[in-house]
Amino acid sequence: MHFGRLPEHTIGDSRAVFLGHFGVGFAAKTAAPRVSLGSLVLAAQFIDLLWPTFLLLGWEEVRIVPGITTVTPLDFVSYPITHSLIAVVGWAALVWATYMFLCRHPRGAIVLAVAVISHWLLDAVVHRPDLPLYPGSPMLVGLGLWSSVGMTLAVELLTFVIGLWIYLRTTAPRDAVGYWALWGFVVVLLIIYAVNLLGPPPPTETALAWTAQSQWLLVVWAYWIDRHRRVVP
Repeated sequence: MHFGRLPEHTIGDSRAVFLGHFGVGFAAKTAAPRVSLGSLVLAAQFIDLLWPTFLLLGWEEVRIVPGITTVTPLDFVSYPITHSLIAVVGWAALVWATYMFLCRHPRGAIVLAVAVISHWLLDAVVHRPDLPLYPGSPMLVGLGLWSSVGMTLAVELLTFVIGLWIYLRTTAPRDAVGYWALWGFVVVLLIIYAVNLLGPPPPTETALAWTAQSQWLLVVWAYWIDRHRRVVP
C-alpha cells in the first residue's frame, strides 16, 4: 500500500468504487438474511450517500480535472468527514446503533456496520494515496488501481458478479416483480457505470453533487426488490 503526504495545494482523488460497493450489499444478504437489501445497499454506499450533501454545504470539496486518473476525472480536495478512516468507523457505529434501536437485531446491525467500513477498504484499493486516516491526517492511503482501466474493471466487475451470485443463491423471487425488478436494477447499475466510465466529465462540481443525490433512488429500488423476494431455506 502506498502512503503519501498532502502538500498544501494537492487535490486528492477519492471517487468510490461503484459496482463493488453494490456487490458487497448483495453479498451481505447471506450474512444477515433478515436485513433488507435496501438497508445493505444503504450501508455499503453510506459515505457516498452523505458526500454530495456535504459538498453542497461546503463542508467538503471536489474538483473536476479530466485526466487526473485513467478511470475518473474527480479530484477531491477535502473529504475527511465522509472518507477518513476514523470518520467511517464513527459512521459505522452510528448505523449499528440506529439499526439496533429500530430493529433489535444484533447480527444485522453488525453486518451493516461492517458494510459501512467495507466502503473505505474498497476505496483504498482503487484510489491514489488520498484517503486520510483521520481529519487532518498527513498520511494518505491508496493502492492507485485507477491508473489501469483493465484492473479496475476486473476488480469491480468480479466483486459485483460474486455479490450478485451470492444474493441470487440466498433469495428467490416471490413474484414477477421480484424477478424483473432485480434484473432491471442490475442493468441500470451497469449502464450508470458504463456512462461514468466512458462518458464526458460532469460540467461542474455543483452539478456533480446534485446528480450524486440520485443514488438515494437506488436505495429505494433495493428496498422494493427485497420486498418481492424471499430468503431460500
